[in-house]
Amino acid sequence: MKNDRRLWLKGLAVLPLAASLPARADALARIRQQGRLRVAVYKDFAPYSLAGGKGIDADLGRALAARLGVAADIVAYTADEEMSDDLRNMVWKGHYLGTQPSDVMLHVPVDRKLAAANDKVRIFAPYHRETLALARHPGRVPQPAQGSAAVALEVFTREKIGVETATLADAFLLSVLNGRLREQVVHFKSVGAAAAALADGQIAAVLAPRGELEAAVAGRSELVLDAFRLPELPTDGWPLGMAVKVEETGLADALAAALAELKQDGTLAAIFARHGITHLPA
Repeated sequence: MKNDRRLWLKGLAVLPLAASLPARADALARIRQQGRLRVAVYKDFAPYSLAGGKGIDADLGRALAARLGVAADIVAYTADEEMSDDLRNMVWKGHYLGTQPSDVMLHVPVDRKLAAANDKVRIFAPYHRETLALARHPGRVPQPAQGSAAVALEVFTREKIGVETATLADAFLLSVLNGRLREQVVHFKSVGAAAAALADGQIAAVLAPRGELEAAVAGRSELVLDAFRLPELPTDGWPLGMAVKVEETGLADALAAALAELKQDGTLAAIFARHGITHLPA
């Protein structure tokens, strides 16, 4: 986001603006007075958020709200083109079609570069570490991906591997080994669609974030799920946390404290377990 839109360039000495700042900053008091915490989650994003207010992030949102002594309104938003767009739509401004922002957004990568590029939000409180995983047909891909890419991925010079379009897995497989695997990479609209093609035998494997992939292949005993760690990967995992408006320090502190309690008493791990997903502490 461009810094030329910052408030101080518009004159912080203007009295009406100055007078409005305390009310904006006291979101926690407003939430407790209204008795509702508006929680932003992604729409149709199994296993984290699904229709009917279900999913890991939806359950976590309700647990956080309960620790604050309020009820949760789980609001599902459609993902935009970039994470910065999602933060704008869900947290600090709202969507141009009229959807209002929420008090807190879940499933936000806790990343310094992302935070630096979005100075209207505060990103904090990691609750899960996501990693890449490989689901495979053991008869066609007999060994898990280990060692260097040249050895671990050689099978995919002959076998097809599925990815969700425009993801880390997609970018990695298209570029690794100087693009040797390009013709074997099959693109899908979602991890679920890729997993369905894997189950039908159309492809030999799927590379995707572990949580999504675990949910997509649940109950498929003929498939094997492995961790995917190669030295050529730009990252072996990323922490997921939450975001609020940058000025809402009181709300951020209260949510961070609530999350710490959920971690300590086992509630957070139980939420993941209830959905059959491996929880990796961030």
